[in-house]
Amino acid sequence: MSLRLFDTATRELRDFTPRQAGKVGMYICGLTTQGAPHIGHIRFAVAFDVLRRWLETGHGYDVTLVRNVTDIDDKVLRKAAEAGEEWFALTYRNERLTGEALDALGVIPATYEPRATGHVPDMVSLMETLIDKGHAYAAPDGSGDVYFDVRSWPEYGSLSNQSIDDMASADDADPRGKRDPRDFALWKGRKANEPESASWPTPFGPGRPGWHLECSAMARRWLGDEFDIHGGGIDLRFPHHENELAQSRAAGLGFARYWLHNAWVTVRGQKMGKSLGNALEVRHLLETTRPLVLRYYLTAAHYRSMIEYHPGSLEEAGAAVERIEGFLERAARRAPGHEIPTATTLPADFVESMDDDLGVSGALAVVHETVRAGNTALDEDDDEAALAAASAVVAMTEVLGVNPLAAHWGSGDGRGDAAVEAALETLVRVQLDARQAARQERDFERADAIRDALAAAGIAITDTPSGAQWSLARPAADPVTTEKKD
Repeated sequence: MSLRLFDTATRELRDFTPRQAGKVGMYICGLTTQGAPHIGHIRFAVAFDVLRRWLETGHGYDVTLVRNVTDIDDKVLRKAAEAGEEWFALTYRNERLTGEALDALGVIPATYEPRATGHVPDMVSLMETLIDKGHAYAAPDGSGDVYFDVRSWPEYGSLSNQSIDDMASADDADPRGKRDPRDFALWKGRKANEPESASWPTPFGPGRPGWHLECSAMARRWLGDEFDIHGGGIDLRFPHHENELAQSRAAGLGFARYWLHNAWVTVRGQKMGKSLGNALEVRHLLETTRPLVLRYYLTAAHYRSMIEYHPGSLEEAGAAVERIEGFLERAARRAPGHEIPTATTLPADFVESMDDDLGVSGALAVVHETVRAGNTALDEDDDEAALAAASAVVAMTEVLGVNPLAAHWGSGDGRGDAAVEAALETLVRVQLDARQAARQERDFERADAIRDALAAAGIAITDTPSGAQWSLARPAADPVTTEKKD
């Protein structure tokens, strides 16, 4: 089966065919950096990281991924004014926090990560094209505002499946200069109460870009007039993506060929957000949660399904991660050099699930089925089957970004280091042999003392038909360095 993706524009599953054989261009709307990121913000990056990994590993595509930074807009200016600091200082600090969060969760860096403020000439060029084609106009009051004329583009509303007459007015700029209240701002003339540093000269007057114009200009600059996939959160479908699509197509650009949208993280049924007081910042979650566990949690649900956060969510994800880790550690002790190779062929059921619109739930079911089969093989001393299962688990979890053996998750505790693992195996095995001898002699007090001593050292013991097996107990957290809470 070929890769099929749900295209929001056509509202159906479509076979994915890139515009250029062997290459994929993908643009995803990054964050507006007015605050530190919470897990609701970061879900989009994890979801599209899985897509990128599958395009590269599962189908061999060369992927160019562009993820922008919206470093200037109304929210940024308002937050900076409230904090009494320069807007560019606020946005740069939060951009760094976002980068740290994405890196902590194993999101592969974007090929390009452009800032909106670095692409004003591209935006001016796009506006001039739209005005020349009769799809945009400067406000007649001389304010410097420039608007897109939504009624000049018959397809406006097609992405969100709406009629113009049913839409609410666009509240992104002063409506007095608009021909239609639904016309949206391409450019916002400078206001007296805004800092001069947040203004750029243009033929229409000094000002700053509208949010929607930014992404069209940056996508064009780094991916060309037409590219394969445009992604982002479902809340961006209207008005942001609708407006991007309209202004780009009206300018004569092919723009995106597929539109993909991920769902929210919710708390008590509400979208996670600072305004609701339910935001869970990544940097603070990582003080008590291992990054791998948080990554697994955000990966495990289908990208178009809502994730409802509750107090036990991360514990459940942690238990799932530990099952995978425990098996891989057991298997590594049977592997030559204590290293598990990555399988070159993925299980057919895993591939089928991933090709069906990134069915990660089904893919993870295959992972855990393979873990169970591998543990059974270990219990039966079938090393060949166990190592084959372990190699498949490594390959599958690598695609999903949750491979416990990946160097990214190393925390300096010796896991994944073959020499240390071999030494630890020898030392622990001596103690397990002594425990077994004590049990055979019915000296249960001594046997329990050995077990307790190993537990105190972080070694968990499991008795199986083929003998005692051990694994490293997991720490409650694997913190990363973060800034203090503001």
